[in-house]
Amino acid sequence: MSAEQNKKLIPRWMALTIALTFWMIGIPVFYGVGPWAISLLTPRYGWIAGHPAMWNRLGLIPVSIAGLCLLWIMILHFAQAPERVELGRTPSYLLQRGPYAFSRHPMYLSELALLFGWSIFYGSVAVLIAFLVAGGFFNFIHVPREERALEARFGGTYRAYKNRVPRWF
Repeated sequence: MSAEQNKKLIPRWMALTIALTFWMIGIPVFYGVGPWAISLLTPRYGWIAGHPAMWNRLGLIPVSIAGLCLLWIMILHFAQAPERVELGRTPSYLLQRGPYAFSRHPMYLSELALLFGWSIFYGSVAVLIAFLVAGGFFNFIHVPREERALEARFGGTYRAYKNRVPRWF
């Protein structure tokens, strides 16, 4: 391994600390506080006297399932992380088990499920618009770019995985 490649590698404990900070602070703020704040921009349909109606509470089902899936993904990543982790946009290892056996992008799918669930819970058109924008961004911009990078990095292994597992469902 060249000195340049070695500089990009960090110890596993440091990578896990960075990841844990992102998972425990970044995701809850972005996908928890964010939708709440966005929901304040428009009327909350179904809410009466500051409380959600029963149908609004159905939004907590996708929120709960998505939260559990994100927790499962976090545990899998922590378990599979190598002793030295390369920092970068493209992962240095390819997960193919757990939720990754059913969807190539379960993390993005879970994040979209969070936004969709919050849009129902808050009865908010603004959060629904955020869900649609995020879905468009993931589907047409971010995921295709990430898949090209994964294919370049993992080659035939990723192509076989791509042929076996659907992008979303």
